[in-house]
Amino acid sequence: MRIALIHALKHSIQPIEASFARLWPDATLMNLLDDSLSADLKRDGRLTDAMTERFLSLGRYAASTGADAILFTCSAFGPCIEAVARAHAPMPVLKPNEAMIEQAVAKGRRIGLLSTFAPTLVSMPPEFPGTVELVPKLAEGALAALDRGDRAGHDRLVVEASRDLQGCDLIALAQYSMAPAAELVAAASGRPVLTTPDSAVAKLKQLLGVAG
Repeated sequence: MRIALIHALKHSIQPIEASFARLWPDATLMNLLDDSLSADLKRDGRLTDAMTERFLSLGRYAASTGADAILFTCSAFGPCIEAVARAHAPMPVLKPNEAMIEQAVAKGRRIGLLSTFAPTLVSMPPEFPGTVELVPKLAEGALAALDRGDRAGHDRLVVEASRDLQGCDLIALAQYSMAPAAELVAAASGRPVLTTPDSAVAKLKQLLGVAG
C-alpha cells in the first residue's frame, strides 16, 4: 500500500519513516514537503482560507499518485486537514495527532501536552475531549536548535520542559520531530510518553486492514 506523508517541517520526515520501518516496513511511502507552510502560519498567526486551499491542493496531488491513505505530519493545521479529509472520503486522511489523542484519552485524565511549535498549543487542544485536563507546555528554543542542526540541544530543552509536567498522568509529544527524545522525556519526567508517529502508523494499519 502507498501512504502519502505530507510535511510542513523537514524534521518530521525521519521520525515517521523510522516508525514505519519498525511497525510497518512493507508500506510504500511518498514524502511531500512544503516547509513554507509552517513559516507562513507563524507569520500570519492564524489559519486562512488561502492556507486551506494549499492543503487541498496537496491532498489532490497525493491522491492523484494512487495513495491509499494520507498522513499529515504537521500538527498546527487541524482545520485544513479536516477539509482534505472531507474532500477525499472515504480514503483515510489522518491529522498527525488524532491517533495519539485517542490513546492519550484512553490512558489518562490529566495530560501534559509538550510542544516545540507555539501555534500547536493553539490549534491542538480543541482536538481533545472536554473530559480531560490538558497541561500545555512549550519547550522554548527547541525547534530553533533543531533548525540549526543541534539535535542534542533540542532534546535537552524538551527534557527540561518536560520536568514541569510531573503532575500529569502521561505526556503527549505534539511534534513528530520530538519523537526521538521520547525515552529521555520518560526518564526525566517519570511519566509515560506517547509519540505521534507510532500512534499514527498503528491507526493507519487498523484503518487499512493490515494485520500485525
